[in-house]
Amino acid sequence: MKGMIGKKVGMTQVYNENGKLIPVTVLAVGPCVVVALKTKEKDGYSAVQLGFGSQKAKNASKAEVGHATRAGLEAVPARLREFRADSDPELELGSVLKVSDVFGAEDYLDVTGIVKGRGFQGVVKRWNFAGGRYSHGGGWKRKPGSIGQCAKPANVVKGKKLPGHMGNVQRTIQNLQVVRVAEDDGLLFVKGAVPGPNGGYLKIRKAIKKSGK
Repeated sequence: MKGMIGKKVGMTQVYNENGKLIPVTVLAVGPCVVVALKTKEKDGYSAVQLGFGSQKAKNASKAEVGHATRAGLEAVPARLREFRADSDPELELGSVLKVSDVFGAEDYLDVTGIVKGRGFQGVVKRWNFAGGRYSHGGGWKRKPGSIGQCAKPANVVKGKKLPGHMGNVQRTIQNLQVVRVAEDDGLLFVKGAVPGPNGGYLKIRKAIKKSGK
């Protein structure tokens, strides 16, 4: 099992042993409880379903309450995520995983989260269009300009960059290096930025394209 659930705490900076300043994002990872186990014989694939945080039973659906009850949990997890495994997991239902059980210093991670929502935006903000002139007869300013042809094909090409809803979508940042692991506090210090606002939930996995040193 190569992943855990966490929250984004915020950004800061640390110094390495050579005195170099490194911008990092602090992630509160785990503890995560094992809610369900998937095996190749029963389900056709191997995976571990983890729960993170807790929520009141009145705010959870009956399916979520029943799911937590079958795992022997007292509280319903606030977030559930499933992580594929190479072989059938040897974990037990209800067992708790800490950050040091999965991740270590110098590991590389893929972090998935929901980016900040920006609402309805024009092409200048959404797609970094230059816009038109603000002087010398320019009357279009922040407008997109021409978007198609009148005769052929006489329609707007699919995928054309236009105004619309910006943000609030899932994004994954790959190959983020772990700079430091604070086991006692359950924190990961990851080089660079991760998607989403402070306090946002994240799915954290070991990188599929790189390996640790």
